[in-house]
Amino acid sequence: MVEKRKKIGTAVPIGSVIDKILGGQKPKTAAGVAQVFHLWERAVGEIIAANAKPAAFKDKILLVHVNSSPWLHQLQFLKEEIIKKVNAALKDESIEDIKFKIGPLA
Repeated sequence: MVEKRKKIGTAVPIGSVIDKILGGQKPKTAAGVAQVFHLWERAVGEIIAANAKPAAFKDKILLVHVNSSPWLHQLQFLKEEIIKKVNAALKDESIEDIKFKIGPLA
């Protein structure tokens, strides 16, 4: 015996569904990303800033480009402290994790 599907309702644009799920978090996160780039040196210090720069920000994860393998290794030990300092400078909890990668410091 074949069952018929029940009609759920009218179609809704996917954009409105995403906006409802995100609950207006996009603008705050986008603003936070821009702020990270501006306050990076002040938050982490001149020496770290000379050897590591934020490159991208997605889903509360900050990607930081580092100029060498030894710096990447050292920054792994400082990750929690850097997260706390950057979040304190942002005055919110925008960053939950940092991924370090050897890359250009442009």
